[in-house]
Parts: sequence; C-alpha cells; structure tokens
Amino acid sequence: MTSEGVLASLRAQARSTKHAETSTWVAAQLRQRIADGDLAPGAKLAEEALREALGVSRNTLREAFATLHAERVVTRIPNRGVFVSHPTADDIREIYRARRLVEPASLLWSPAGPTERLDEIVREARKAAEAGDVPAMANANQEFHRALVARAGSERLDSLMEQILAEMRLVFASMGSDPRFHAPYVEDNARIVELLEAGNASEAAELMADYLDRAEEQLLAAVRG
Repeated sequence: MTSEGVLASLRAQARSTKHAETSTWVAAQLRQRIADGDLAPGAKLAEEALREALGVSRNTLREAFATLHAERVVTRIPNRGVFVSHPTADDIREIYRARRLVEPASLLWSPAGPTERLDEIVREARKAAEAGDVPAMANANQEFHRALVARAGSERLDSLMEQILAEMRLVFASMGSDPRFHAPYVEDNARIVELLEAGNASEAAELMADYLDRAEEQLLAAVRG
C-alpha cells in the first residue's frame, strides 16, 4: 500500500504546482519518490488513494502508470494492481549500458564550471561513511550522479537521468544494508571531482567508465546471490 507519508507529500505538491493535472507531471512525481527511496520495490501504488491525493482523473493516473511501466519503474499485475518493480539482471545490464554512454560523456563534454555542489556531496558522503549510514551514502551517491549529468545543462539528459536514478534506487534495494557496495565509491567520487578541478575531464571520464563496470558486476553478483 502506498505510504501515508508519500500521499501527504503528493497532496502538498499538487496544491502548490500549476498544471499538476497532467499525466507527465504525475509520472514525474512518482518517479522522483522512487528515486528518493520513498517507494521501495514491491510497494503497491494504490490507485484510488493516489488519485485522491493528486486530484487527477483515473485516466490521467493510468496514463502516468503506462509511462512508468514503459520505463520499467513499475509493473502492472492483472487483477492485483500496479507495483514498484524489482529489477532483474537484464534490467541492471540495460541500466548500465545507458549509464556508460551518458555519464562519461557528460564528464568529457560538459562545459567547465564550478564544482562546489559536487564537493558538498562528497563531504556529505564521507560523513555518512564514517557514521556507517548506508541510506545516507546511497542518497549522496544518487545526488552525485544527478549533479554530474546536470553540468551538461540539458533538460533531456536531466530527464533521462531521473529515470535511470529511479531504477537505480530499486537496484540498490538488492544490496540491503551492506556498506561495502557504497563506501568505495565515495572516494571514487572525490577523485572524479579532483580531476575535474584540475581540468582533466578525459581521465575523469575514464575513471567513471571503470567505476560503472565495477558497480555493475557487484550488482549482478548480488542478484545472482
């Protein structure tokens, strides 16, 4: 069942947003909450509760579900309803195929610019690592990749990255509370920022490509396990 906390936040967002009745907006809200970890794999998206919270028609909500289903973020089970997806090994391979094209290229070709936000995220991740706070490390990791792609200044890439991050949040759930997955990448992120600050985008892109290869293999091993 969709949590009351998520429903309350959706009600507030719908009240404060112009054109909140569109299926594109509804899909974006649900996608964001999946990306933030508020809706976990297997969570049921209760249609009537969501429709009431968002103030939209049944058709609008179902159009949003269709969009998220096409993105593999939700699964519709006949006679049971719509659920947040459990990614498979094939899903992980496809996600990382896309990431290897988008993220190193964003590092390589984005305009040079300030890195203060990236530095801030690395500091947050290090604090979480020291405290053994796995959810905070995962959140910082998600935000780091979002911020890297945002440097390209492309709304289309930002949209694609939100979809990828929503799927990644579901993949992370397969790692449980094991800090060994997230912790090593904290320092990889820090090194990528150092390379950017030194004007070495090509080496940063190479590190990101290697980073993604390692992460994919770890996640596939966890799914096999």
